[in-house]
Amino acid sequence: MTNLQIFLDIATEAALAAGAVLQGYLGKVEDAITEKGRPGDLVTAADKASEAVILDVLRRHLPDHSILAEESGKLGNQESEYLWAIDPLDGTTNFAHQYPFFAVSIGLLIQGVPQVGVIYDPFHDELFRAAQGLGATRNRRAIKVSDTSELGKSLLVTGFAYDRRETSDNNYAEFCHLTHLTQGVRRSGSASLDLAHVACGRLDGYWERGLSPWDVTAGVILLREAGGKVTAYDGSPLDIWSGRILGTNGYIHNSLSQELQQVPPLSSWVSPH
Repeated sequence: MTNLQIFLDIATEAALAAGAVLQGYLGKVEDAITEKGRPGDLVTAADKASEAVILDVLRRHLPDHSILAEESGKLGNQESEYLWAIDPLDGTTNFAHQYPFFAVSIGLLIQGVPQVGVIYDPFHDELFRAAQGLGATRNRRAIKVSDTSELGKSLLVTGFAYDRRETSDNNYAEFCHLTHLTQGVRRSGSASLDLAHVACGRLDGYWERGLSPWDVTAGVILLREAGGKVTAYDGSPLDIWSGRILGTNGYIHNSLSQELQQVPPLSSWVSPH
């Protein structure tokens, strides 16, 4: 068994355990919700309990690895070439409202490159897994991206950063622009599941800004192993720390990239009168 397969199995153990924790909290977190400094940026008791379970599994199996967790920050051996990027509850706002679109996301960067990813949607019991060279699966069955080749026939998904109220660089113009050019743009509220759904062909493309490594590391390797493409907006290699990502089935990648780079500013969409 390769190291990547071992790491994949460990991540799966952690994700399933964390998913069970989230199911136990669903509908019971009203009195344990706080904001992390920005409107809409929520944290619940469920986030913390889920993360504790994940950390326990990783520390037990891989005590020498480094960890970057959304709620706990940097942990473990910071000199390690292995960095686990963890989102214990991706879609906290959805979860707090009992909107059934949230997930556990656990990804492994090796020397800065996404190599292993597990995304678990406990509400729908969907387990997405991938590792470099080992393919991508949903509930242990192989998945692949869609074959949609025209932007006009595509269904896209995106999201909006927590600082969208304070910055003009907020993705609103891109959302409007691409809604006009495609069959639709969805906004789910969970970056990891957005990438997972592109990977299994339910969606054709995804872009977003204001992201952290724990949001996308697992989804990046999942999409790549399912035959998709992941880059920066302009098609250059993805910087996992940049906060921006473009992921597609590959066929519409260049078209979507070109449109993102030429979106007119939001001010031009609004009549002065």
